[in-house]
Amino acid sequence: MDQLKLNNGVEMPALGLGVFQTPPEETRAAVQAALSTGYRHIDTAAAYGNEREVGQAIHASGLDRDEVFIETKIWISDYGYDQTLHGFDKSAGKLGVDQIDLLILHQALPSTFDKTLEAYRALETLLEQGKVRAIGVSNFMVEHLNRLLEKATVVPAVNQIEVHPYFQQREVQALGADRGILTQAWSPIGGITFYRDGSHGSTLEDPVIGGIADGHGKSPAQVMLRWHLQQGRSVIPKSTKAHRIAENFDVFDFHLTADELAAIDALDTGQRGGPEPQAITLEAFGRDIPEA
Repeated sequence: MDQLKLNNGVEMPALGLGVFQTPPEETRAAVQAALSTGYRHIDTAAAYGNEREVGQAIHASGLDRDEVFIETKIWISDYGYDQTLHGFDKSAGKLGVDQIDLLILHQALPSTFDKTLEAYRALETLLEQGKVRAIGVSNFMVEHLNRLLEKATVVPAVNQIEVHPYFQQREVQALGADRGILTQAWSPIGGITFYRDGSHGSTLEDPVIGGIADGHGKSPAQVMLRWHLQQGRSVIPKSTKAHRIAENFDVFDFHLTADELAAIDALDTGQRGGPEPQAITLEAFGRDIPEA
């Protein structure tokens, strides 16, 4: 398993299991399958409603706590300094841990950015107190990062954003690289949020990716994950099927050539699959996060 060193020296497994939209009743089995396969990084979020099951699966695995890197996210409804501190308590309680390895803000709130800044200030406090090992953000665009960096004491370790061959967000990635912020790719192979209107085919059926996969005796999904890893990104592919979870982990025994990497780079459409970050508001996306 490749390790990535964050900007504060903490090491994080480059490949993790994502559990976005995984129903709670399926989450425990998916995490158990991942840990049995060799995954040591699990990404969840307060808004997913499955932190408790992630924690149960980790505890049932028999692995020592320090063997599994746990990442979760504070939802926008819990933004604000005191609210975010309590958001940590809720997540830690559900996960059944005293310390979270990586805690990030799930979205920016562009129209009420002061709440975002106060939430991040709470993350800095939690880091100082040792309750988290690293802090970061998710779905922050260039404008959001610049506004945050003007006020932040601690540079985010991670920015988790939508990145896959059809949507690469190079400007956001470049700013992150310049400031020591690791890009973590959600929906790294296109995923279920990609192109809901059906105007573009699946990355899994792309002939360029398929041709590269055939040449390596690998699947298109494995090629896309390898593309991310060779370019220094963290990836958190989601699956609930044990054989897919295992397949996604089997990406450390081959390398893409520079020409193959460039061919995948050339597939960028600039078209976002997930929600528009600038449109995130409490009115439209707010939801109560239950207590632990």
